[in-house]
Amino acid sequence: MSGTSIGSGAIVVTGIGVMTSLGCSRTDFWDNLVQGRSGVRRIRAFDPSGHLSQIAAEITDFDPEAYLTRKQARRMARVSQLAASAAVEAVQDAGLELAQHDPARVGCIIGSAAGDYTFLEEQHQRFLQRGPGSINPLAVPKIIPNMPAANAAIVLGITGPNLGPCAACATGAYALGMALDMLRCGRADVLLAGGAESTITPLVVDAYGCMSVLSQRNGEPERASRPFDAERDGFVIGEGAGVLVLETMEHARSRGAEPLAVLAGCGMTSDAYSIALPEPDGRWAARAMELALADAELAPEDVGYINAHGTSTKANDRIEALAINRVFGHRRVPVSSSKSMLGHTLGAAGAIEAAATALALYHGVLPPTINYENVDSECDLDVVPNTARRQDIKAALSNAFGFGGQNAVVAFRRI
Repeated sequence: MSGTSIGSGAIVVTGIGVMTSLGCSRTDFWDNLVQGRSGVRRIRAFDPSGHLSQIAAEITDFDPEAYLTRKQARRMARVSQLAASAAVEAVQDAGLELAQHDPARVGCIIGSAAGDYTFLEEQHQRFLQRGPGSINPLAVPKIIPNMPAANAAIVLGITGPNLGPCAACATGAYALGMALDMLRCGRADVLLAGGAESTITPLVVDAYGCMSVLSQRNGEPERASRPFDAERDGFVIGEGAGVLVLETMEHARSRGAEPLAVLAGCGMTSDAYSIALPEPDGRWAARAMELALADAELAPEDVGYINAHGTSTKANDRIEALAINRVFGHRRVPVSSSKSMLGHTLGAAGAIEAAATALALYHGVLPPTINYENVDSECDLDVVPNTARRQDIKAALSNAFGFGGQNAVVAFRRI
């Protein structure tokens, strides 16, 4: 592995905050992921009867007031509650005493693919029923997609760079790549980076259902998300947030922090092909992986694990497999998809799955792809099936590919 020494300027992960259907702490999330537990159930947020897909990976034990004041929580849509809570959790996990740092040198890059739909749909119904003048005065600042980042900063009192990127299902990974570049060029000392999403609503579930991209295994929710399996029939919608605390190794050492992993590189490309379908040959997804490796000064043979985008749709999994094999040839790199347990958390996926990738390096354990029962000859990969695999690895990739062909891949190295 080239560049094996970790210099003081390396960008490291020192804290992880997650709000997911598998848990709302780094420990619970990781334990459930490694145990192969599914967070998918019949939808509780609304009555899904009549919908083609009636299942989702909802967070059922989330209490925003465990992280936020009541007033703060009431002024936020659920997507912002999740993002701000994950940011609070990440800061605590990192042992970061914000009062000891220049608040203008700490920032947030937390994106969302959709912003809020729950409150938007409620207010739309209210408008239709009551007419003009009936809308909640906080409707606009609740629903716009920059609010996850803005609210995290408000709660934590940090005044450095703040933005909310939007790149469909690659949003969280794009946020990490942007934070990596900002830290490298010295625009901040610490950045909280990631993504958040909460769109388990009647309109969104029906819209994805009408696209024929959701699983309809309504009678067996826990077995519905089955990335790379020959019997996969679509993804399961999920919700959540993932926020990583990023800082230079020098800064982390100066405050006595224990880094979890090095965020070593990022590659970004565009398919420039379709608003929904991946480019059929996987060439630009592959190029994103190659760019991430080059940025991290890694060779393909250095990589011991890939956390795949792995949505559980027919086209995505087949094309991602093509892309992985374009980069790694016949070398069998272990691959797993966290979406088999978490569902597809859309704009949060790239960040939550990056967190899983960093933890795989830290613990030396590869999470499984559950529900992998039938080999698909068109997905010729070393899928980690159903049970976690203990394996000491030096570097790993996390893939994120979004509608519109927006691709982002992040590379991590072990400390």
